[in-house]
Amino acid sequence: MSTSDRDEAIAWVEHHLPDLIEKVYARSIDTLPIYRDEKHISHDELRRSIEDNLRFLVRALRHPEAPLDPAVPEQTGRRRAHQGVPLPEVLQVYRIGFGILWGALVERATKDPRTETLTRLLSTSTRIWDVAEEHATALTEAYRAATAEIIIAQEHRRAALVEVLLTGHVSKDAGPWEAASLLGFPSDADLIVVAAQTNEVAAESLPGIARRLADQGFVSGWRLTPALQLGVVALSRPEALEEVLTELRGYTGARVGVSPPFPVRTDAPRALRLARAALSTTGRGRSAVRVFSPSPIAAMIAADPHEAERLTDEVLGPVLHLPEGDRDVILETLETYIDTGGSAADSAALLHCHPNTVRYRLRRIEELTGRSFTRPSDMAELTAASYGLELTRIAQHRGS
Repeated sequence: MSTSDRDEAIAWVEHHLPDLIEKVYARSIDTLPIYRDEKHISHDELRRSIEDNLRFLVRALRHPEAPLDPAVPEQTGRRRAHQGVPLPEVLQVYRIGFGILWGALVERATKDPRTETLTRLLSTSTRIWDVAEEHATALTEAYRAATAEIIIAQEHRRAALVEVLLTGHVSKDAGPWEAASLLGFPSDADLIVVAAQTNEVAAESLPGIARRLADQGFVSGWRLTPALQLGVVALSRPEALEEVLTELRGYTGARVGVSPPFPVRTDAPRALRLARAALSTTGRGRSAVRVFSPSPIAAMIAADPHEAERLTDEVLGPVLHLPEGDRDVILETLETYIDTGGSAADSAALLHCHPNTVRYRLRRIEELTGRSFTRPSDMAELTAASYGLELTRIAQHRGS
């Protein structure tokens, strides 16, 4: 197509551009339901956008040697990302517009009595499709860049809301209850706090955990510190805790502490302390998920680690001075006996031994500590000391 032929064709397109814009607009509304209700974008804005992008294409065809200015498609891409219009629908409007423009040029050429007009139009089709490709690429890259910025901003906001929950910070605008609501936590759901040790400085040990939980129907919020990946998870159904723990156990090499469930949003700071205490009782270098005991005694002991250490030494001191092999067996039996509600039979099943073996070990504890499992006050001390023993291991883990 000669320069004069090209200019004549472009002039013809520019003259008919209002009609072409209306055709593109009508077909877009008819083809793509997302544009019909004006929820994401008004009809007037859609029409203006179609006009801007068609004029961009026409200018590019009129001046084939000039470098393309991607401002128009980039602006469209960024704006649609912020409006929440899916990228395929955005590109489809562009394809509709280009298709109608190309169809108009072909129709005009076929009606021209000069057969060379159509031949020349086809010979320049490479330039036309190059323009289309550059336009679509600029639009797509701008859309994706804006989407990435939006996601990062959302993650930062969610992390800030999680911080409000975990610290109990109350401002004039929001507190823990408002933060939980903005995070999307159901008002009647219990929450848990998760504390995972980072494998490297400020590196997530549970990458993608929010998405994995969301796929199972759980709402969560997360924030990262140099040493910990912290999360709050809403338990929306009775069996939810075990399901969440299953997801956490799927991370190889992760050391994770989990708080007991709590219903009151203002209890999150306390739950964080318990989650960190549970984390501290997991062995370094091992993959483990540990849930802090729901016992009020355990929580009370966790509030004062120094008192926990003193209590442990006072009550279980003679046991702790046994040879390592005997000591570990006796302490494991004590912890299991407490966890099973004082059942020798259930303890034996978990420890893979005979109930009489459990009873023998319990008598040894009584002899060594001077306390009886039949006296409520003694049993309370043994239970508290057992919980305290877990917390005294914190210093050992931190020092190792």
